Amino acid sequence: MTTANADDFNLDHELEATDDWDDTSPDDADDDGFVSGIAEPDTSWADEPDPEDEPTVGAMELAERHQLRRVASLRTELEDITEVEYRQLRLERVVLVGVWTEGTVQDAENSMAELALLAETAGSEVLEAIYQRRQTPDPATYIGRGKVEGLLEIVQATGADTVVLDGELAPSQLRNLEDRLKVKAVDRTALILDIFAQHAKSKEGQAQVELAQLQYMKQRLRGWGGNLSRQAGGRVGADGGGIGGRGPGETKIETDRRRINDKIAKLRRELRAMKGTRDNKRQERQRNQIPSVAIAGYTNAGKSSLLNRLTGAGVLVEDSLFATLDPTVRRTTTTDGRVYTMSDTVGFVRHLPHQLIEAFRSTLEEVADSDLILHVVDGSHPDPEGQLAAVREVLVEIGAEQVPELVVINKADAADPMVIARVQQREPHSIVVSARTGEGIAEALAVIEGELPRPGVEFNALLPYERGDLVNRIHQEGEIATLEHTGEGTLVRGRANDDLAGELAGYAV
Repeated sequence: MTTANADDFNLDHELEATDDWDDTSPDDADDDGFVSGIAEPDTSWADEPDPEDEPTVGAMELAERHQLRRVASLRTELEDITEVEYRQLRLERVVLVGVWTEGTVQDAENSMAELALLAETAGSEVLEAIYQRRQTPDPATYIGRGKVEGLLEIVQATGADTVVLDGELAPSQLRNLEDRLKVKAVDRTALILDIFAQHAKSKEGQAQVELAQLQYMKQRLRGWGGNLSRQAGGRVGADGGGIGGRGPGETKIETDRRRINDKIAKLRRELRAMKGTRDNKRQERQRNQIPSVAIAGYTNAGKSSLLNRLTGAGVLVEDSLFATLDPTVRRTTTTDGRVYTMSDTVGFVRHLPHQLIEAFRSTLEEVADSDLILHVVDGSHPDPEGQLAAVREVLVEIGAEQVPELVVINKADAADPMVIARVQQREPHSIVVSARTGEGIAEALAVIEGELPRPGVEFNALLPYERGDLVNRIHQEGEIATLEHTGEGTLVRGRANDDLAGELAGYAV
């Protein structure tokens, strides 16, 4: 730009600024006679901020998680030294391996597709996926000697640095595979534990995940070379261990196992203390006879989305496996004013590691102690029946098989109507909803209210007007059949629990 053009440009802007403020009146002048350079804009037309537009806790957690996510499309090699501050971590490059021992080919493919989603959720890039049919896994290498040679060629050709196996492998199997493939071998259990470790946020959740990881690690300790040699103490050997360790002592692996056991004991004590707090809250709800509804189901079936839609909880929602681990309990009311709670729980998956079930048992007790289970299933999944069976296996393991169950077929907007009809035929006590669009939510709430336990004692009472507290409790804890305001007081007929019915007995008519 030339100097003359620049001056014309500045002059034009000065004229525009003058035109903008020509309407300034002397009334705008201050006490010294100067006019303020900037008139205050008229904001009377501006809309008031809508509280509903404020971000929820779940939205903020999701943004924070995405900020820390590793990006697959960015390179780690630097072309310019100035890019060092923007370098991204490289994703692990993995090959998936499965052994198909039972079921159909479709079952095997569904299991491998789920393993691929787990690997991507853990932060890896899937290069290849192979599986084979065997009557039983090979006891030495899980897939057999010949398949190991073929897998080695695939690993070398793709440049993979990790092999993920669809099953829980013995320590010897993992060690044999790593020795022959010269890359890291990880089984399905370790993969799920890694995802849980990434997504746990609360103190209790982190302690539960760490406990499960230590229980898994304790059986898989291994060392190399001198790490397994015996520790010498006092003047024994060149590297004496000093007082307290005289003579041949523990091996390194024994020392590590002892420290892991000490850490496990400490975590169990901490979780017992946290469980006491959770039990106190649960006992308070039970003492007040507040019904509870637990949302359970397969991971990524839409449990958190359904909780947000039913109660407006605002918890984190993400299209990812095991996106939320910490249970969320929300208080809500029926259309006639009765109070009940609705809780979201950790998602389940096929072959959920036993260590996780044990570690999260105190959390899963919310499901076993509930009055109704909303069993959410993904209607758009290729195998919804398999999801139902996998979840029910876990429900039996935690002692929740006797709790009444309502199957909620979610994602109706993306599901095949033929699949939904097939699931409904197999599960007569079910409803179809879409947590994303709101389809079927009103019908679901009506069914939930009808499934909640009803107060057991009928009453007919005339309450003085100064006992409005009892009328409020009837609205929250009981059922009102008729309510009439008379000259002597409020005439109420309905049903209540034992405690409330006892207080109403003095006003019975």
